[in-house]
Amino acid sequence: MAELAALEDPRSREVNEKHGDDHGVNLSKLRAIAKRLKIQPELSRELWETDDTAAKLLALLICRPKSYGSDDLDTMLREARTPKVHDWLVNYVVKKNPHAEELRVAWFADKDPLVASAGWALTSERVVKDPVGLDLTGLLDTIEAGMREAPDRLQWAMNTCLAQIGIEHPEHRARALSIGERLEVLKDYPTPPNCTSPFAPVWINEMVRRQQLSATS
Repeated sequence: MAELAALEDPRSREVNEKHGDDHGVNLSKLRAIAKRLKIQPELSRELWETDDTAAKLLALLICRPKSYGSDDLDTMLREARTPKVHDWLVNYVVKKNPHAEELRVAWFADKDPLVASAGWALTSERVVKDPVGLDLTGLLDTIEAGMREAPDRLQWAMNTCLAQIGIEHPEHRARALSIGERLEVLKDYPTPPNCTSPFAPVWINEMVRRQQLSATS
C-alpha cells in the first residue's frame, strides 16, 4: 500500500477522474508491480479488501481467476463501483472463470444497471466466440427497445453487443446497422485520430471493411 501511495501522480489522477476512476497511479507502473509480484492469490484477496481503487486493480492482476466461486465474483462485482475496476474484473477474471456463463445469465437480467452491464459484456464475448444457443434476434429486440434510455455504462455495453452482432453475423448486419442509425447512440462521441468511433454503424462498417481486406490479401 505504501508503494502504491508513492506512485500517486496528480496528472494521472486528473486523467483517471475524467473517466470516473478515483486513483492517481499510472497503469503501466501498476502492471510493472504486478509483473514483479506474479500470481499471489492470498495477497490479491487482501488487496481487494482495502477501500483503495489502485489496490483493487493490482489485486485483479495478481489473482488466480479460476479460484473464485460464483458467489465470490457476484459480491466482487457489486463492490466494483469504479469503471476500471469493473472492467478489469469482468475481462481479466470473470471471463476466465468456469462460472462465467452462469454469471452472464444472472447478471444480464439484474436490476442494477452496473451489474447488468457486466452481463451484456459477457454476452458480447459469446456473440464473438461462442454464439451457438444465443437468441441474436432477441438481443437486437432488447437493444432496440432499451439502449437509447439506458444509463451510460449499460448503454455502452449494449452498444458493444449491437456492434459485435453486426460485425460477426452478416445475416443480422442490416438490422444492426438500422438500429444504430435510428437510435444514434454515441454518434457524437469524441474519437481520437486513428481510432474507430464507438457509433455502431461506423464501427460495424469499419471492422467489416478490415475483414474483407484481410480476406483478399
